Amino acid sequence: MIKRLLNQWTVPIIIAAVGARQNDEGPPCTCPLCTSDKGSCVPACEGLQLSKELGATYLELHTLNDFYAGKYFGGVLEYFIVQCLNQKSSEKNKKKRRKSNGPNPPRLEQPAKLPTVKAEDSSYSSDLLKLLGSSQCADVTFCSEGHGRELARAHKVVLCSASPVFLLLLGVVAGAAGEESCSPSAVKAALNLFSVRDSSTGFPTDPTTRSRHPGGTPTRVFVKDPLLCSCLSETLRFVYSGARASEDNAAPGQACRRPARLQGLLVHGASQWNELEESIRKRLKSVQEIEELLGKVKFLLGYEKGSTEQAPLRHSTCHSTPLGHFFNSPVLTDVIFKVQGVLMPAHRAVLAARCEVMAAMFNGNYAEANSSVVPIHSVSKDTFLSFLEYLYTDTCCPASVSQATALLVCAEMYQVPRLQHICEVCIITHLQSMPSRELASTNLSVVNLLRKAKFHNAVQLSAWLLHFIASSYLIFSQKPDFLDLAEDERDFIEEHRWPSSRYVQELAEFRQHVQVRRLLCTVM
Repeated sequence: MIKRLLNQWTVPIIIAAVGARQNDEGPPCTCPLCTSDKGSCVPACEGLQLSKELGATYLELHTLNDFYAGKYFGGVLEYFIVQCLNQKSSEKNKKKRRKSNGPNPPRLEQPAKLPTVKAEDSSYSSDLLKLLGSSQCADVTFCSEGHGRELARAHKVVLCSASPVFLLLLGVVAGAAGEESCSPSAVKAALNLFSVRDSSTGFPTDPTTRSRHPGGTPTRVFVKDPLLCSCLSETLRFVYSGARASEDNAAPGQACRRPARLQGLLVHGASQWNELEESIRKRLKSVQEIEELLGKVKFLLGYEKGSTEQAPLRHSTCHSTPLGHFFNSPVLTDVIFKVQGVLMPAHRAVLAARCEVMAAMFNGNYAEANSSVVPIHSVSKDTFLSFLEYLYTDTCCPASVSQATALLVCAEMYQVPRLQHICEVCIITHLQSMPSRELASTNLSVVNLLRKAKFHNAVQLSAWLLHFIASSYLIFSQKPDFLDLAEDERDFIEEHRWPSSRYVQELAEFRQHVQVRRLLCTVM
């Protein structure tokens, strides 16, 4: 009877029966209902068997009262009502789909991913080490104190940027660089290591009264300390390693124990320090001599040896590299650029180390090699100043696409590929940050930018701009300069355009169908 009802009705069926729970472990049930009329009770096994055959849920209640009936069977009714509503909703949607026999809206695919553009790693340290090896534009000669034998050649601007001791010895302390005045104890400690003599007279000079303007002949620096003299080449390589002023790159054992007043001192990276230690251990066998020499190297970097009574020699930390302290500064300058009537002081050693074109210009048979004022043409003063800033600080941050483009042209002119790639990244970053509405209304011509990128060999930027125009086809195709594209460029853009021409055609057909049937396309 129940199976027949299930096939005919669409309402929930609840079968309630008084049963005797089967208990195999204990004695049989002794309730009055079970003992009085066991024949009318439904055993648990029969209830389970019936639920399996009907696919129903089997529940055992403590008593068949209003509380348990409402708690259990009320939930069943609620579930049934929800299922009925869902079924009616799905049937209604199916009927709507049957009525609408028109085409589905076209599927818009995601635009192609733009190519990645990046700049190579910095060559700041390697450039300075090459300068040390070539001795080009060298204005310092290191000699042994006893025999006067030449040990090495170096450059004042690099020595002074890396070591406050050379700032003192070469007469730059308390000068135009804005350094703090040094204590008498620091002067005495520095003179115990080196002595500076005038090349013309051969007599020692006082570092506190020495002229701060470099002369034409190299300055002779005599190394008094025998340990420093034996390991001078290793020490100079460490000084030229291009370390940056950073709290995270302190020498081993210095970061956590450095006094508060030494914050901001110029410190070298741990890797360069380990290389210095290893090279010194190969030269010196005595542990005491090694520790003594390492202490003197720390003093060269600004950590004064001995008691804390001696005031430290400081570097400010407003620049990302030590050479940044001498950017656009007249201190130790030996060349002046004249750009649009503005004079910009510079240092030949830095320029030769960081730019191969200028290295050839100052070393070859050119007028600039013997001239103290070098005129610069075809470059604006702001652009050339940014170019010099990169050579000194190894960083640049153009504020706009036009500034980055001008700096890119200057970098290509002087063959500085890393700066050129940085400018490409800056241009791409600016364009990517512009919303579609701004791209449509801006006066910036991306097509002209593409033409300029190709002319100045910006390969990464030109490839990215082609993909950028293709991915924003609906914006750039409406601009007048879109017709100025070359035939091969236009073919590439049409092939990779987004949205594709196929999608535009399918969308037009779908809109025409919707307009004919006077339906509102909620999908689009």
